[in-house]
Amino acid sequence: MSSRTRSMFAVVCAVALLGAGCGTTSTNAGAAGGGPDPSEVCGGPGEEYTIGVSQANVAEPYRVRMNADIRRAAAEVEQFDEVQFLDAAQDNSRQVSQIRTLITKQVDLLIVSPNEAAPLTGVVSRAHNSGIPLILLDRKVNGDSYSTFIGADNEKIGRKAGEYLAEHLLPEGGRIVELRGLSGSTPAAERGRGFRAGIEGSGIEIVATADGQWLRAEARSKMAAMLKAHPRIDAVYGHNDPMAEGAHLAARAAGRAGGTKFVGIDGLPTPSGGIKAVQQGRLSATFVYPTGGAEAITAAKRILIDCESVPEKQTLPTQLVTRENAAEVYRRLNSR
Repeated sequence: MSSRTRSMFAVVCAVALLGAGCGTTSTNAGAAGGGPDPSEVCGGPGEEYTIGVSQANVAEPYRVRMNADIRRAAAEVEQFDEVQFLDAAQDNSRQVSQIRTLITKQVDLLIVSPNEAAPLTGVVSRAHNSGIPLILLDRKVNGDSYSTFIGADNEKIGRKAGEYLAEHLLPEGGRIVELRGLSGSTPAAERGRGFRAGIEGSGIEIVATADGQWLRAEARSKMAAMLKAHPRIDAVYGHNDPMAEGAHLAARAAGRAGGTKFVGIDGLPTPSGGIKAVQQGRLSATFVYPTGGAEAITAAKRILIDCESVPEKQTLPTQLVTRENAAEVYRRLNSR
């Protein structure tokens, strides 16, 4: 069937009872990497397609950049007639409702970056099982009801952050605090788990943790409280650069920034991003965490236009950024 016919079929399925299977293909039960059969969702190069993007929030600079990367890549594909962006503003119920709206609007493909895993699992599965190709970007849901997941290895990045702190910043051990991302999001769990593996046996002690919800202002507030509770903090591990920068602001206000190391993740190559923060000395290190926006559009083209299957998972590369290589990494990432 054509893409448009498939979309109408998806709407019918989406409003059906969850227990009733709308069987477009033998794989519609939701095996990751398979998704809807390409022959049943692909209209080829002769059709135009609408893509729906459900973004967890646009308060994080990383997600603003992700949307921009999606928009830029989609503009280069003539058949991608429209890309509809919706902002969940870190509200699970709102994101569920927005995805239902995108299903009702008969989009040809969904790109979803879930706010939290468990609350979004049901609606993601519902969309996928109704025959809509679905790309998970950066964050996961529970189960495997999606076409493909695109993102970096968060556990590996967390481990490398821990190893860098242990080997280069605090080789004699020390007392650190951890500013975690939103508790129900998969990167927060993975970056925390990896970090603990990276510092194991190093003499580094995590004396406090707080949920900074990925946001600079929230992290600054939490860090201010931890500074009052802990007269000695040797380093801060922020699950993203804005939280690490928020911690730096709090430490500077308390007159304690000079003796504290700050490590983040994201490494955006923007004037206000993490790479510049490393160059300017606010962060000791960050790790490049690609948005995957361009890769998501490549996958969408493969599914909708090229009539190809996509892999279950696409792991994006990362890189440690320190004062020594920050200028080179910034130039390289902006020359693409």
